Amino acid sequence: MVLAHRSATGPFDILGDIHGCIDELRALMELLGYDVLASDGSIRAPAGRTAVFLGDLVDRGPDSMAVLRLAMEMVETGAAICLIGNHDDKLWRKLIGRKVQLKHGLAETLAQLACEPAAMQDRVRRFLGDLPSHRVLDGGRLVVAHAGLKTSLHGRETGRARDFALYGATTGRLDAAGLPIRLDWAMDYAGHARVVYGHTPVAEPRWTNGTINIDTGCVFGGRLTALRYPELELVSVSARAPYATLARPFLPDH
Repeated sequence: MVLAHRSATGPFDILGDIHGCIDELRALMELLGYDVLASDGSIRAPAGRTAVFLGDLVDRGPDSMAVLRLAMEMVETGAAICLIGNHDDKLWRKLIGRKVQLKHGLAETLAQLACEPAAMQDRVRRFLGDLPSHRVLDGGRLVVAHAGLKTSLHGRETGRARDFALYGATTGRLDAAGLPIRLDWAMDYAGHARVVYGHTPVAEPRWTNGTINIDTGCVFGGRLTALRYPELELVSVSARAPYATLARPFLPDH
């Protein structure tokens, strides 16, 4: 799997965690200048631009299947790059027969997928299995990963790099809510590449040492946010409703 696409210079529209929020996704894409076709809900990119999905397409929100269809079509037509998030990875592991816990919206996603023809179920399985953990873009000046990535792991295809890209840095312990206790890796980041990521919901996009977290918690009633690159312009839409309850507060902006 090729993780370095240094010749791909953009411009890019990088989108944070979607979690099945299809209405907000379509609204944000329209705001970014993408053509949402009313007949089938598919999306055409503005000339020259490429969407980048940071992962966690599924779970918790109202229509994970619609988000998957849209992302698959855009990737297959070259209009988007998609990374795997921890929720997408868990769905994929379930689809290939691994034992996983049906928590945090996975059961609902599986129920939606079960209503689809076998060919679509197989297409989703193959799509998720092919997603990379991260991408190195624009001559090494941009790195995109679901939960971020420290410098030493940029462009590496290893289990350690994949784990970091999916989950970030953790202590190995769980908090009272049963969630991993996370370390703020971005506070120590000193790399030359700008790292754009999500995974940990923040009240506002969080700039730290050349990194930015754009997961503004749409599925929890926050916003769905995109970063336009290289413009570094933030564009967002508000959630239509809170679809899930946040287990711990939004991470503050420092």
